[in-house]
Amino acid sequence: MSTNVRVRFAPSPTGPLHIGGVRTALFNYLFAKKHNGTFILRIEDTDQNRYVEGAEDYIVESLNWCNIPYDEGPGKDGGHGPYRQSERKDRYKKYALQLIENGAAYYAFDTAEELADARTTAEANKETFIYNHHNRLQFKNSLTLTEGEVQERIDRGDDYVIRFKPEIKTLFMFDEIRKGIEIDTSLLDDKVLFKSDGMPTYHLANIVDDHEMEISHVIRGEEWLPSMALHVLLYESLKWEAPKFAHLPLILKPTGKGKLSKRDGDKMGFPVFPLEWNPENGEKSSGYREDGYLPEAVVNMLAFLGWNPGTEQEIFSLEELVQAFSLEHVNNSGAKFDPEKTKWFQQQWFVQQDDAVVGDAFAKALQSKNIDYGSQDYVNIVVGLVKERAVFVEDLFELAGFFFIAPKEFDEKAASKSWKEDTSGIMKNVIEVIINTDDDSAVGLSDAVKGWIKEQEMGFGKVMMPLRLSLVGSLIGPDVFEIASLIGKQETVSRISYAIEKLG
Repeated sequence: MSTNVRVRFAPSPTGPLHIGGVRTALFNYLFAKKHNGTFILRIEDTDQNRYVEGAEDYIVESLNWCNIPYDEGPGKDGGHGPYRQSERKDRYKKYALQLIENGAAYYAFDTAEELADARTTAEANKETFIYNHHNRLQFKNSLTLTEGEVQERIDRGDDYVIRFKPEIKTLFMFDEIRKGIEIDTSLLDDKVLFKSDGMPTYHLANIVDDHEMEISHVIRGEEWLPSMALHVLLYESLKWEAPKFAHLPLILKPTGKGKLSKRDGDKMGFPVFPLEWNPENGEKSSGYREDGYLPEAVVNMLAFLGWNPGTEQEIFSLEELVQAFSLEHVNNSGAKFDPEKTKWFQQQWFVQQDDAVVGDAFAKALQSKNIDYGSQDYVNIVVGLVKERAVFVEDLFELAGFFFIAPKEFDEKAASKSWKEDTSGIMKNVIEVIINTDDDSAVGLSDAVKGWIKEQEMGFGKVMMPLRLSLVGSLIGPDVFEIASLIGKQETVSRISYAIEKLG
């Protein structure tokens, strides 16, 4: 095994990539970059029955959108390819045969019916069926048949599998996150490693590929922890040095009970996939990208699902995550997913975006509504005034639509609160003040109107609230004189006049 850090993300192309998988990819990426190592993508497609068209492209696009592209993998050969298991099919049989030669595996010829009967018998005796050391000599395999009988069956084309025969002992293992683990290997079953159709099972293909690709650290989800003993024993039986293992905690439902699923997202209204998944024949699923989330926010959120830096800092760029990340700070207990915290990360990153970047996206949204937005510069200035109160681009129209469309209706509660019997007269005087002001800037308009209010010895609320209502249609929005200055003196006067006419 190489002394260089080489890690792999090895998804199966069976559908969209769950954010739990993205989190696994992210932690592998961060660990690799922290140690100047290599991040590898391997497509584990040995189960062709579950293969879904487009899933591999979806995986690659998801990693690229999150800005965590792989260094080696399909289309990026680093000398350890191919990177799809289906293209490595001819590599596995020799290792299965090597295990037989070592006495660590054997041929088994049991039919599906015979195994089903054995299960039925075990259930009748209220036992759990497990094919291992306690009953393997009761079945048709190379441990109970002669060498000649085994060869005869193979020559005539009988279906067979190659099963692992684990050494019975107390196995001591070490996980980088969970530390020391001890297991009695007599409890393990004789896993199928290879089938006569020429295809390996996941377990054999997995360790062979990790060995041949010189993987130094296997960083994967907690669901693979029960397989760790088998994999360690396979490494021992093949006399290979095993990589270091680290099993990441599960991402739990927002309730904290059970693994986060697509159903939870559907029920509570949040995505569980990075990108939208829209199969030709199947149910469409929402994605973080299409829902308006920034990749920086999604990555920041995922990093904190099971890891913490040991400080109070929560907002991390990808570069900062690389510097701060360590397996020592990964928790060994499940991480509860919090949809509101995800929105908080989004809001933090949304505010940090350049006004021109957000403005460009907002201009496209306005265009889709057939709204004349004037100039891009105007949109960018508007964005700068309101974006701190937004979480997504789509929020901007609610916060700033009045910069582009004059209100035709007025919020009833706001009107009742701010428009009194004498308001129309007051607002007519405000129109005169604005018309006679030479300085159209926010400061100039503010000085003129506020100066007039003081001269009249009037309460500011009697003017400022109905002025805002006139320009906005409600009592929301940034500084009212910033609004007046941006929409212009003529439009300001027009809106106040309309409010007087409408509200009396």
